[in-house]
Amino acid sequence: MSTEPRHVDAESCYRAVKSRDRRFDGVFYTAVRSTGIYCRPSCPARTPAFHNVTFHPSAASAQAAGYRACRRCLPDATPGSPDWDVAATAAGRAMRLIADGVVDREGVDGLARRVGYTPRHLTRLLTAELGAGPLALARARRAQTARVLVETTDLGFADVAFAAGFSSVRQFNDTVREVYAATPTELRGRRRGTPAQGTVTMRLAVRTPFAGRALLDFLAFHIVPGVETAGVTDGRGWYARTLDLPHGPGTVRLELDDAPATGQTAFVQAEFRLHDLRDTTAAVERARRLVDADCDPVAVDDQFLGDPVVGPLVRATSGLRVPGQVDGDETAVRTVIGQQVSVTGARTVTGRLVAAYGTQIETDIPGLTHLFPSAGALAAIDPTELPMPRARGRALTGLASALAAGEVSLDRGADRDDVRAALVALPGIGPWTADYVAMRALGHPDVFLPTDIGVRNALAGLGHDPTSVVADSDRWRPWRSYALMHLWNTLMPSLSTTQPLTSKED
Repeated sequence: MSTEPRHVDAESCYRAVKSRDRRFDGVFYTAVRSTGIYCRPSCPARTPAFHNVTFHPSAASAQAAGYRACRRCLPDATPGSPDWDVAATAAGRAMRLIADGVVDREGVDGLARRVGYTPRHLTRLLTAELGAGPLALARARRAQTARVLVETTDLGFADVAFAAGFSSVRQFNDTVREVYAATPTELRGRRRGTPAQGTVTMRLAVRTPFAGRALLDFLAFHIVPGVETAGVTDGRGWYARTLDLPHGPGTVRLELDDAPATGQTAFVQAEFRLHDLRDTTAAVERARRLVDADCDPVAVDDQFLGDPVVGPLVRATSGLRVPGQVDGDETAVRTVIGQQVSVTGARTVTGRLVAAYGTQIETDIPGLTHLFPSAGALAAIDPTELPMPRARGRALTGLASALAAGEVSLDRGADRDDVRAALVALPGIGPWTADYVAMRALGHPDVFLPTDIGVRNALAGLGHDPTSVVADSDRWRPWRSYALMHLWNTLMPSLSTTQPLTSKED
């Protein structure tokens, strides 16, 4: 069976390798027969002859074919494929769950159940699409996590093994030697620095350009007290929040700054503090979702450069990201609370709910005191006791009940159309809410909110007729979520200021 990418032929792959085009890092991998190694397309090594290479759609595919990771370009440490979110096929949805550690926690049966297939059919599908089955894909993810932990922390190798998701130290040692042709001790000798004790510090790869400050401004403007905080220290912007992870609580602190289009991969510094090291994989993946790490900003920006509305905004803020989420249920609940109220008002109400129903935890980051309330906790509340109009209170508890019962799943495993249908079937959940949740919680790159007051205010402020622009918004497909973010970005205050922004629910 061919393992070459379905949507990029070998000649196109080879042209990207010859030009060392970093946009294709993570989209496919180059395996070299003569050396037995596989590389990212941008590897600085001499370009091998065309007849001597094969191309693989995943690192796991290359590893399964017997190739080792290149020590020079570290091909496993790349952003993921943007196709996983653009097409949102079952394979792409499965990859999101594998990256979150679902196979490690629930096995292939649990992964298949979440995606909606039998284990056998899902294995066939992943092998055809990505060149490897779920176990091999999960193994590749564990190997990459282990390498980063070995090279960047002082954790003992046993701790690294279990943090990365391996079931034994022996399995960890064997996998590292096979994938990297080096022992864990040899990998540790390459590290550049040691973080403070009790922390796990990683660098999250993102493609450039990366508008980190604009992302920070958006996150800071929507901060919920107790759960999130942000600031600027010595000129560097940062955002931090609590994490409700499978094995216990944690926190993450991200340094967010702009990275221009230098042709290089940029890195977002992430510092995690975890109650249980087995949650390392899940915590990293959720942080990557939050910063839209797998976006291809060049492809997105190129779509808009000639557009009279969004083009000037792209030139002013290239590499703008769609902020993701660390918990889909939390995003949906916050979206319902924010219906027809200002962002400031929604923050206040949500902060009250966090203080009353969230789990209190101890952290070393000032301002982080609680986990966001679980869907089960919110479902048990009498709607009349909520600090909001009664109809919205009923909508909130109804949504929470559906989430707690599994009637609506926001873990990126379910089909987007099915999730949207389930959401709008709930009382008080209209198209605006369902689509906003799809954009933030499900990573949908092609969402537009035509009734949103912020969109119409932004268009009017730019001197355009909102009605005519909205009517022609299909020209922005398949990246309408990014067009939406560019419009909202014109209204977004910087981290040190505030201003009201409202949204409209149909």
